[in-house]
Amino acid sequence: MPVARRAVVIEDDPDIRGLLVRILVKQGFEVTQAGAGLPGVEEVRRASPDLVTLDLNLPDLDGLEVCKLLREFSDAFIVMLTARTDELDKLTGLDNGADDYISKPFSPREFQSRINALFRRRRQSPAEDTAARSELERATEVQQSLLPKEDVRVEGYDLAGVFRPSRSVGGDFYDWYRTPDGLHLTFADAMGKGMGAALIAATVRAVMRSTGHRPDLDAAFASAARTIAADLDSSNSFATLFHARLDAVSGVVNYVDAGHGLALHVTAGGAVHRLPSGGPPVGAWAGSAWPQSSIDLAPGDSLVVVSDGVLDVFDSVESFTQAVYSAAHGQASAQSASNAIMALAPAETAEDDVTVVVVRRLPEPATV
Repeated sequence: MPVARRAVVIEDDPDIRGLLVRILVKQGFEVTQAGAGLPGVEEVRRASPDLVTLDLNLPDLDGLEVCKLLREFSDAFIVMLTARTDELDKLTGLDNGADDYISKPFSPREFQSRINALFRRRRQSPAEDTAARSELERATEVQQSLLPKEDVRVEGYDLAGVFRPSRSVGGDFYDWYRTPDGLHLTFADAMGKGMGAALIAATVRAVMRSTGHRPDLDAAFASAARTIAADLDSSNSFATLFHARLDAVSGVVNYVDAGHGLALHVTAGGAVHRLPSGGPPVGAWAGSAWPQSSIDLAPGDSLVVVSDGVLDVFDSVESFTQAVYSAAHGQASAQSASNAIMALAPAETAEDDVTVVVVRRLPEPATV
């Protein structure tokens, strides 16, 4: 059995500290924590971790000073987290021995990708490589089984979905099916990698389908979230979710966004609006609620939903939004729009799964 990796989280904000612990536990780390610099130094000395996450703004010592102290006796990877985003702090942090630097607020997926990138520097034994490949193959099979098996056709609409798994296999999936009124769409990303993430994604898909018959979207999503959260809590994970219901005749899309925040309304007139998230990921915080929102898809408009595998390519949400709009607007079909968006995150450099769904309302026929 491979030895479990150890991590120490040094963070004074209890909410952020709890989130970091949950992410790292899900990644297979044994995690301990400290709320200040000096206790953190002592915990690193005691635990001899493989990874340290270090907040720069601590109540007793500056994080840069803590980093220097750690480097006197520890060769653990050190990832700094801070709201201080000026370039001098960033360079100073790295010069003091940090291996990476993430600005708050941060995407959990971005944090996870950075950690994975750091540990890829360390070679595994041949036995570990073989076991890892075997698990990834099984996880890929599970993940692929969650995707729609047949094309869905809705009169007056053009639909397309594309998916490309990363080398490490994440928890992305999309699911859609016809309803008497139009279409139900679920787009989700379960935190984690490998088989664990794939199995969580399978649970999310099954639960969301089980509530599809309920006419009240708010009540249906709340019920599904409670069921999903119970499973997520036992595995120290969470999932971002975008769930939408299309009324084909009117073009109204009612939706709930739980921590996803990467759905766009691209209008025929050339405007783009990013649909805001209505709350945290499912399973992140107990007692969360997510309000229902809606948009009107006019003829020629598109609903575009993408995974953060595309977002990770860009420096900001604004540049991501503009790039997706430029790729999607003016395309001849939903499939060509999906392919163009997928191309924004080339397979050879992408660290995460990439998933794209486009629901396009067809333009009205030209009148003679």
